[in-house]
Amino acid sequence: MKKGLLLILVASLGLAACNNFEKAPAGTLYKIHKSGGKEKIKVGDFVKFSMVQTTDYDSLMYSSYDSEQPIVFQTQEKLYAGDMYDILTYFGEGDSVTFKVDLDSMAKYTKQPRQPEIKGKYFIFNVKVEKVLSKQANEADSTFAQRASEFFQKDYMAAMEAKKNQEGAKIKSFVEENKLKTTTSASGLQYVIENAGAAEKPAMGDTVYVNYTGRVTKKVKMDIFDTTDIKLANSGRNMQPFQPAAPYGPRPLVIGEIIEGLNEGLMLLGKGAKAKFIIPSSLAYGDQGARPYIAPYTPLVFEIEVTDIKKKVN
Repeated sequence: MKKGLLLILVASLGLAACNNFEKAPAGTLYKIHKSGGKEKIKVGDFVKFSMVQTTDYDSLMYSSYDSEQPIVFQTQEKLYAGDMYDILTYFGEGDSVTFKVDLDSMAKYTKQPRQPEIKGKYFIFNVKVEKVLSKQANEADSTFAQRASEFFQKDYMAAMEAKKNQEGAKIKSFVEENKLKTTTSASGLQYVIENAGAAEKPAMGDTVYVNYTGRVTKKVKMDIFDTTDIKLANSGRNMQPFQPAAPYGPRPLVIGEIIEGLNEGLMLLGKGAKAKFIIPSSLAYGDQGARPYIAPYTPLVFEIEVTDIKKKVN
């Protein structure tokens, strides 16, 4: 199943489960949609799961499906009855679940005040427990930690290799679905120039002032990782928290000091130009990504408008 479809499925499970929740002894509400029939999670286990976090008002707070990277961590003793560590002990490997964490209880016991912009009573978590690694009988803590580290490192590398191999298909799908007639350079940069602008083009070291929006190619709700457009920044599609005081509007980019795909693409454009660049990860952030918003092997899309060019002063 494609990750986009899985995200929709998990979200729809949460909606379908608004009623008929079970109540844990501590009062946390939960529902198991599908049970893997495995042993329940214990304190000290290493757990890998995918998660969508929303509020009562269906406001998306976080999705591991957007980053295409499940969460891996070692479970700890609960901080208070009904917290995340507590409710996880009700589930096991292979379970798909929804549970609600009370925001007022979270604020009280963590001594972290509620953020006023977050409305509602609960954080709602839609979780698929993908792997649980438990300590073996008489296994030393250090041996267990090493075994877990090696297991999840191997698991991560396999996932990254699969993602690397899928990148070309993602770009092809994006171009076809958006009916783009692109030109592809020798480096792999694909571009559509709507207006080439003035005849004079920038060179290495020049400063180009641009309005731009950068997004990922995946079909996800929050697909924008950076933008100079204040309306888009506040549209709910932006991965980064909206900052009203941020300097929206034309932004200076120095050619030679930005990712290779933009270096190459901007040198094709004159003042007044408009273009779209589809940049493979090899010309962007490669196998490292740019956390937390850009995962490894993520192709990027930039919509660019050049407002001015300042030549380098020798």
